[in-house]
Amino acid sequence: MNRSDEVRDFYERMPYPAPLTNLDEHRNLYGNQDRRRAEFHLMWPAGQPRANQEILVAGCGTSQAARYALREPDARITAIDVSDTSLRYTRDLQRKYNLENLELHQLPIESVREIGRSFDLVVCTGVLHHLPDPDFGLRALRDVLQPNGAMRLMVYARYGRAGIYMMQEYCRLLQINASVMDLRSLGGALKALPPDHPISGLLRRSKDFWRPEAMADALLHPQDRAYTVPELYGWLDRCGVSFGRWIEQAPYLAQCGLIARSPHAARLASLPLRQQHAAVELFRGTIVAHSFIAYRDDCSDDSQPITFAGDRWRDYIPIALPWTVCVRERLPPGSVAVLINQSHTFTDLVLTVDAFEDRLLGAIDGKRSLAEILQFAVQDGNDERRATNFFERLWQYDQIVFDASRAAANPATVHSFGV
Repeated sequence: MNRSDEVRDFYERMPYPAPLTNLDEHRNLYGNQDRRRAEFHLMWPAGQPRANQEILVAGCGTSQAARYALREPDARITAIDVSDTSLRYTRDLQRKYNLENLELHQLPIESVREIGRSFDLVVCTGVLHHLPDPDFGLRALRDVLQPNGAMRLMVYARYGRAGIYMMQEYCRLLQINASVMDLRSLGGALKALPPDHPISGLLRRSKDFWRPEAMADALLHPQDRAYTVPELYGWLDRCGVSFGRWIEQAPYLAQCGLIARSPHAARLASLPLRQQHAAVELFRGTIVAHSFIAYRDDCSDDSQPITFAGDRWRDYIPIALPWTVCVRERLPPGSVAVLINQSHTFTDLVLTVDAFEDRLLGAIDGKRSLAEILQFAVQDGNDERRATNFFERLWQYDQIVFDASRAAANPATVHSFGV
């Protein structure tokens, strides 16, 4: 049996993620148009949402494709997976929710060209690192991506998974398999690990890890690799793919969290972005997965044009991310609020807000541009500089995304108000 067949057989026996039978909560969540708009501009800041998108979910597992079909009713969702078991669970959801916009194929990623279509969005999370040749798989996805399309990808990160790879080797030495008995005993062994074992922090943070299928996927998978930031960039370069942005960028930025107050903050911030991201990954040490947006390297548009250099930022429309929260109790001195992105796994990535910044925050409604907010919220040039810095920090800390379509349509616009 070759490695591809081993992976398919593994998922036939141990489908992952755990199958879902109810997507009502997900449907209600994405009934919020602001959430869908924020997700769109995360991938295409300068684009305009439109119907009839072609979306590919590559390696769809047990429910991911159904969730996309439910939340994007105006799009056509094509899903592929090597596992008939996973597709069977997806078909059950398709029937239950009458997902006529969902099309399923039992097909490996490497053969995706056989579908004969190209896609505006390719979603592939937690799959490419399980392929025998991830380069081949990524190139195949790149080839079916529209020239101005986007890819939403996730692969494992090497340093944060050090404890997992130690326990994978432990399982190989003991010839532990995915039987019910072996998984039960493996769970008991994990609970007996020393509290300072490299995997212990991950076990404390992940409730899902203790489910048998999750434990098997992490520790008993027949094919698994991970990437450091430099390795990830090199992989994309080899495959004709251009890095866009991290889904959550704050964990990789020298301007965010504890590292921004470290003795090396200025030196780190002066590095080219690739080196900065690599250094911050080393500083944090426990990033377990890299989730990011990428594009074809021949994309004709500036896919991630967000910058506060020049004047175009004034036309950006800030959109608050619906999965962030604002805390107004037990605050640090001088603060009136603390902002938290619930997707962040690092507890230092909180953003404090003073009274002036709180006034700016309250003006974000998804309709006003930054220029319009500044027009009534600032009094002088010093206030404008403070306001500009605050909006940039909100973006860096993953509190907002920007609709930059107006700026893209009016590149030569010059504003003079608020100064």
